[in-house]
Amino acid sequence: MTQYRGGHAARHDDAVLLHVEHAGAGQAVVLIHAGVADSRMWNPQWAAWHTRFALTRLDLRGFGRSGAPAGSFSHAGDLAVLLDEAEIDHAHVVGASFGGLVALDLATARPERVTRLVLADPPLPGYAWSAEMHRFFGAEEAALEAGDLETATKVNVEFWVGSASEAVQGAIFEQQLNAFRLQADDDGDDSLLTDDLPGALATLDVPTLVLTGEDDHADFQAIADQLAATLPDARRAVVPGAGHLPSLEQPAAFDALVLPFLEEVS
Repeated sequence: MTQYRGGHAARHDDAVLLHVEHAGAGQAVVLIHAGVADSRMWNPQWAAWHTRFALTRLDLRGFGRSGAPAGSFSHAGDLAVLLDEAEIDHAHVVGASFGGLVALDLATARPERVTRLVLADPPLPGYAWSAEMHRFFGAEEAALEAGDLETATKVNVEFWVGSASEAVQGAIFEQQLNAFRLQADDDGDDSLLTDDLPGALATLDVPTLVLTGEDDHADFQAIADQLAATLPDARRAVVPGAGHLPSLEQPAAFDALVLPFLEEVS
């Protein structure tokens, strides 16, 4: 039977509440969602992995059922506090897109807390974005500056999961629109724990699987190639038939690559 607990973990410095859920038993695995989603994007893995691992998923500040961003903070710092509060000494950490950046930041700043790292289509600070990406950023910014959250959401859904199923597009639309609403009066100041994240990659000796969806944008393929070439203990894989969110778009193919990596004996 699944061991399940839903609830909230509070940051002690500014009382922002984070929605956190736990399920299953075994080696700890933490799932960090993408910036266009919330913890519900992990529903396929949540249903399938609880017999193998002690799972934790959370909504980052400004997403899902967590509080809006406030004060100075780092998402990786919030995650470190969550691990402390849940008495998780170390865990496998799986991050998607922006959640991959959070996972990478945590692993670089607190490597003793991360046993294995899975990065699915992550961004990387300092990367020179293509003209395609800048057009997307411009369209999103224009809609947000006009206060048109629904158009901004449509821009994101089309760009990130436009080739995915209607069910995936509908789920991401709901999750992204909710995030935009939570962040509408954003007065938070978020930063990375790691001062020079790209410069620290070569010292991160944590086994890492770097994934991309086969059909994701070229920028993310290039970033994944760079990470796989720079991290000391990394391997590269591609999820067939998937775009930017392979764990949600092609969960069986994603699981087939990730589960053996997480269960591998070092």
